[in-house]
Amino acid sequence: MTGWTNGDHGEVATEIPEPAPDLGADYAAEAQRVRDSVAPTNGLAQSDLPSVLHTAPAAVALIDLGQGLVTYANDSAAGLTGGRATLPIDIDAWSEAAGLTDLSGRPMRDTASPLSRVAQGIPVSGEPVAVAEAARRGSDATEEEREEAEGRLLWVTGFPLSEAVNADQRRLALVVFLQLSGAGAQRHLEMVRDRAVVATELSFTISDPAREQNPLVWVNPAFTRLTGYELDEVMGRNCRFLQGPNTDPASISRIRTALAEERAITEVLLNYRRDGTAFWNQVSITPVLDGSGRVVNFVGVQADVTERVMVENERRAALAAAEETREQLRLLTESTSAMSASLDTTGVAEALAGIVVPAMADFCCVDLLEDADGNSTVRRAAANHRDESKVDEVNGLGRWVSPTEDGTDPIGEALASGTPALLAELPVRPAGIADQPELLRRYEALRPRSAIVVPLRARGQVLGSLTLGTELPYGRRYSQRDLYLAADLAARAGLALDNARLYAREHGAAETLQRSLLPAVPAMPGMSIASRYLAATDGAQVGGDWYDMLGLPDGAVGLAVGDVVGHDLRAAAAMGELRGVLRSYAWEGLGPADVVDRCDDVVQGLGMAAMATAVYARFERDSQDGKDGGWLLRYSNAGHPPPLLRRADGTVELLTGNLSPLIGATRAITREETSVHCGKGDLLVLHTDGLIEAPGADPDDRTQLIADTLAAQPSDMPVEEMCDRLLGMLGVDGLRDDAVLLAIRLEGEDGPAAVTRN
Repeated sequence: MTGWTNGDHGEVATEIPEPAPDLGADYAAEAQRVRDSVAPTNGLAQSDLPSVLHTAPAAVALIDLGQGLVTYANDSAAGLTGGRATLPIDIDAWSEAAGLTDLSGRPMRDTASPLSRVAQGIPVSGEPVAVAEAARRGSDATEEEREEAEGRLLWVTGFPLSEAVNADQRRLALVVFLQLSGAGAQRHLEMVRDRAVVATELSFTISDPAREQNPLVWVNPAFTRLTGYELDEVMGRNCRFLQGPNTDPASISRIRTALAEERAITEVLLNYRRDGTAFWNQVSITPVLDGSGRVVNFVGVQADVTERVMVENERRAALAAAEETREQLRLLTESTSAMSASLDTTGVAEALAGIVVPAMADFCCVDLLEDADGNSTVRRAAANHRDESKVDEVNGLGRWVSPTEDGTDPIGEALASGTPALLAELPVRPAGIADQPELLRRYEALRPRSAIVVPLRARGQVLGSLTLGTELPYGRRYSQRDLYLAADLAARAGLALDNARLYAREHGAAETLQRSLLPAVPAMPGMSIASRYLAATDGAQVGGDWYDMLGLPDGAVGLAVGDVVGHDLRAAAAMGELRGVLRSYAWEGLGPADVVDRCDDVVQGLGMAAMATAVYARFERDSQDGKDGGWLLRYSNAGHPPPLLRRADGTVELLTGNLSPLIGATRAITREETSVHCGKGDLLVLHTDGLIEAPGADPDDRTQLIADTLAAQPSDMPVEEMCDRLLGMLGVDGLRDDAVLLAIRLEGEDGPAAVTRN
């Protein structure tokens, strides 16, 4: 469509209407998407005719009737000449360059050709011409190419675009070439006629830039059928009359600029017919030059692409819906994985808050119900905001969702009855907190726009609530679809929370059971004793780790550390039985090797446990010449990590003597014992493998770390402090297995008898 600017290509004479309020800021983006969906992709030059002609089954040329020159040809028409015709060019010379002849093979120059008649202003409704393609290709053409070109026909339709008012007025004619290729093309002339009619149904307009406001000076009947305007209603007018309230001003600006710069342009924009109905119009405008290169007219072609745009919009909508569904599935999958990885309720709540922001909300909070002494309380377990500096505002505001019109509290309803709430629009200043300046300040700092509250529930019980919020000015308005997604996410979070609570209860019960099976280490004269039991955090199982220490009838002190294979109640029960059996044999005064062998017999004979590691030792007074010579340590080790002995001078020994197989593994080997003399200030440290088997660490390296730590501490460091120092150096947070640590320092006959247990 042409006629967009005034005569000097300046500003549009009348003001472009503002967009309708209901369309808003999105209409420009939509118009751009429409333009992109129908824009040509064949790299047209600025001098080409509009792209709509390239999609039509036609080659098009313009003839200056006054001079008999072809002044314009689209790509298809230029292709007929093989690029050998430089415009403007005489019509007969152009025909020769294109290799056109009549059906008998005579050149157009020698006949009353349809092109010559059109150049004289005589309409041609449709006539066939032949293409001497083989001759035009020359001697380089292959035999196959010559045979293919044989019998090629073009159907020519042409007509003047305007009538002359006076001798000085320039007139143009439009010529349309439709082609069929291959032998026998003459049999399809009827079909060609039909296609020529289709070509003439394209909406053409011509405007005159020499006149004020570049008005329309000619339109074909297809234009009046497309727009609903009659000929006398459009002639002499700039065709901005097709614009309406939702026509994109940016498109109009681009057209105005192109006309001012005298270059071709194609735009897709929303136009309006005479009856007010809107349609998507693909407008292609091309400048027409005279023989001296001056722009004398603009030729416009219009095409109703509404159906194409609607199909494209539906396709885009379907793709957007599919992408949204995919993102929702990804969100649900990732959230389930993240929340399931945590074994405590706070971790689940924090994982949930980290997932929904910013995927679903600008900020959120997770509130959990907890029982304390029979009373139910609400704890804010997690809060998040896309701006980290505002997380404290979310935490401090509390229940920031204002009561509904009926006075109900959405968060309270979710916690009490499991009722979800969709609050599409939140008030700027909630009445419920108007008299609370600090809460109002926090609320106004967050600027909530829309909110969703959903209960976190599992197995018929409400465990808490999830509150999502969007923030002004850019936050979106939540819809029912968002509520469904939030409810699905909350259901998954509820299961993760319930599992975490079950784990916490089971782990607490398991640890209580495990500790109840451990003995109270008695005070021993001349010894300072400290013990530690550390429950694993990886799982809710109980283990088979234990330690024991008892005074024996013969005055010796027996001590044991062991670990039953397994991490379940059966292992814990077996540990209790094995500890009892070991204590009974130790009480009989048997040596360490005999005690371990007897335990092995019982385990294998009664099927008490699969296998177990253990160290049993006896501290006996070591008298020399009737004087106190210190202590004699006798021990036997059945597959257990070796004890460490730190001497009073700071040296550390790894007690690796007489290592033997695990209890329950075999009785083919008779165990032996090892004796070590100990003196005042010596420190014996025993432990289970839970301390030295850590993910990504070598047990030998961690054993060496224990030795180095013992050696580095002062000789008079209290044993309980020594245990804490060892555990701190080892980093025992997140143990994969239960662990036991037992430390005994020899203080001499008159030394203190101190015991600590943790």
